[in-house]
Amino acid sequence: MAYDSAATKARLLDAAYDEFVRVGLAGARVERIAKAASANKQAIYLYFGSKEELFDAVMADRLRVLADVAPITADDLPGYAGALFDALTADPGLQRLSQWRALEFPEASEAEIESHVAKATEIAESYGVPLTLATDLMMIALGAALAWNATAERIRNPLGEPEEQRAATHRRSVVAAVTALTSALTTDAPKTKSS
Repeated sequence: MAYDSAATKARLLDAAYDEFVRVGLAGARVERIAKAASANKQAIYLYFGSKEELFDAVMADRLRVLADVAPITADDLPGYAGALFDALTADPGLQRLSQWRALEFPEASEAEIESHVAKATEIAESYGVPLTLATDLMMIALGAALAWNATAERIRNPLGEPEEQRAATHRRSVVAAVTALTSALTTDAPKTKSS
């Protein structure tokens, strides 16, 4: 049977995702990742270089998946907030991985900064507002989508409604809040020259 390096790399990424979500980078063990991936731990070093580089590869892989599932739409921040909420509710590990990343590496990379500035610039152009306001709008939409998983279940669902029903109600609230805020802030904002 031929050795399939692409399949091994994919298994390692999946196993590492589970490990990093559960215990973060510091708590992760390459032995557990390799065992869960049915691979030799040397494969981690061969394909990724180090545990830290594997973490970066997992982050990049999952952010690509998230961008495909919930692409930021510069002219529809409420829709983006709703799609992001759906993606994070379907896979809460994505949010947890990002939280581990923020705890263990609090400084943003140059690539992350460039990506966020590019997205904020698109929003600024779409709504005809200054870049700082577009950045705020993007952060607020992101925060609204993240709030569900960041809140304990008994707090976010005080009446004990069925979880799917309560999540659907909260999603509508997220979209409505981002709609109202985007409308209010863009109506009162000074317009840029391109608007």
